Amino acid sequence: MKSIFIYLLLSVCCAPAVLAQTLNEAKELYLRGEYAKALPIFEAEYNAKPDDASLNQWYGVCLLQTGKNLPKAEECLLVASKKRIPESFLYLGQLYAQEYRFTESDDAFGKYEASLKKKDDAAREKLEEKRKVMSRIRRMASNTEDVQIIDSIIIDKQKFLSAYTLSLSSGKLDYFDKLFTADRHVDATAYTNEKGTKMYYAKPEKDYSLALYSQEKLLDEFGNEKKLSASNFGLSGDVNYPYMMADGVTIYFAAKDEDSLGGYDLFVSRYNMNNDTYLTPERLNMPFNSLYNDYMMAVDEEKGVGWFASDRYMPNGKVCVYTFIPNKVVKIIQSDDEEYLSRRARISSIKDSWVAGQNYTSLIASARKEPVVKTEVIHDFEFVIDDDRTYYKLADFKSRAAQTTFSKVIQLQKEFNDLSVKLDKQRSDYSSASQDGKRRMSSEIYNLEKRVEQLRTEIPEMEIQARNQEINNL
Repeated sequence: MKSIFIYLLLSVCCAPAVLAQTLNEAKELYLRGEYAKALPIFEAEYNAKPDDASLNQWYGVCLLQTGKNLPKAEECLLVASKKRIPESFLYLGQLYAQEYRFTESDDAFGKYEASLKKKDDAAREKLEEKRKVMSRIRRMASNTEDVQIIDSIIIDKQKFLSAYTLSLSSGKLDYFDKLFTADRHVDATAYTNEKGTKMYYAKPEKDYSLALYSQEKLLDEFGNEKKLSASNFGLSGDVNYPYMMADGVTIYFAAKDEDSLGGYDLFVSRYNMNNDTYLTPERLNMPFNSLYNDYMMAVDEEKGVGWFASDRYMPNGKVCVYTFIPNKVVKIIQSDDEEYLSRRARISSIKDSWVAGQNYTSLIASARKEPVVKTEVIHDFEFVIDDDRTYYKLADFKSRAAQTTFSKVIQLQKEFNDLSVKLDKQRSDYSSASQDGKRRMSSEIYNLEKRVEQLRTEIPEMEIQARNQEINNL
């Protein structure tokens, strides 16, 4: 009993030391910018002491930097700001910028700047960097395209292409792993045009970065692989998710670039047939792009709709695929209402983009409709028996005699076709032949013409015979 008491006493005494060590480790992770590792430790400490200003600061920053829970991050940082922790204003400014609340972001950054000492150059440089990001987000939000987003679906990232119900005329999207063999999973897609003659896809380079390539169908297989852009369109990161419009000139894709606000941004480029290169790509406006991953833009001209995917505000493993009506000409939203612009840029609600009085029901139904793949029926021949019957193969005949007769028709028709081709060639060669050659060819041409004319008469007569034999047996 005594030993148990001593053990419990030691446990109680040692607990603060263990706690301090764990908290100190979390602070070190925090200072190194390893927020994901520090987050669970700060979360546990915060749950134990929710009113502690410093814990609110650390926990709030970790939530913000990992994108786990922005509303909770704001709640914690506001608690820290009321206790006048200077850095809380810096991160509140960042959070408000990420939510496109620019006036509040300016105010928070101003309060942080006012708290700085005159010679604190490192802190001022950090503030300036965040202000630059905020200014860029504000410029992009002010150039939000006035596009009507009519539908959205949240779907597993692993099967997100199933939300793209492209009409047959718009080609086909597929996953890299389904079409190609690799020694590892490749998170990339491929696009094949309507005729199935050209494919555009992303594949890993030697350094494992992704670049766009194309192949053409040669006989029954794809080949002639070409890299679309030697410089990867002048972008510094992965280039992925291609979609080529039916014009064979306009290509949409997503890329990770040093200038991207999020991960993947959407771009458009155009093929220059004069020198077999692509023009400098243009980054699409908001709401197509955001502070998150935005990718896989596809436009179906037959249906009059387009799709793009985004993981903005999505839980891990999920993406949202938006359906929109493409603008023939880019139209920018004209508004001085910062809150309205913010909602449109972030796609807070797709109904914000709807035109008053417009009914999108039929267009949504058309966009969701799966394409019907028509199975081509291959016939051996087409032979009309009467007004109610047409035969397409020998097995259709009920009369053995009619079947035998029509078999001869097929043989004679093949002979007629072969002799007609041969006769055309002989006539063509005759004009350029020598006199001796012409004399030799004249007899052969005459015999061919005679046989062709004979078959021209014989085939219809035999068809009539087969038809009558079949009708008499019905």
